[in-house]
Amino acid sequence: MSKARNGVVTVQPWQKAPLFTLRDAAGNPDSLAEELKKGPVVVAFFKISCPVCQFTFPFLERLYKAYGGPTATFLAVSQDDALDTREFCAEYRITFSALLDDEDYTVSNLYGLTNVPSVFLIGTDGIVKATSIGFDKVNLEKIGAELAAATGRPASALFRPGEVVPAQKPG
Repeated sequence: MSKARNGVVTVQPWQKAPLFTLRDAAGNPDSLAEELKKGPVVVAFFKISCPVCQFTFPFLERLYKAYGGPTATFLAVSQDDALDTREFCAEYRITFSALLDDEDYTVSNLYGLTNVPSVFLIGTDGIVKATSIGFDKVNLEKIGAELAAATGRPASALFRPGEVVPAQKPG
């Protein structure tokens, strides 16, 4: 792990991801350790008021539709309450699991977040394979390619022909 400017430890690719257990909006617990037993896990941290999160999450939903399922898990980690999180997921048509970080942002702090969205692809060995901070087209495509390889599925284009998508949007 490397130190961020503010002294917070930031999780980087090829480092061990901190394990966590959080509850979803209905109060059901979910554990990163349990999900890793099934296959790679995409963990995407967000805040509902973040315009870059609002822009990025529909693309994460596309990745989920292409690679999610019994061999790859997607977990959104919300920095908001249950009601707001449910409304965000409904508005942006997010169908993968959304978990709630606590008021102290315990899990966000474990990962050393300095902005959202922050996306981590974690392999079954618990090692971070790729990250995307803010909206980063290249990094999201890399996560897609890693998921295709890990799940044995054919690579699927994340961005559609003719779709105008910027290379980056800082979070």
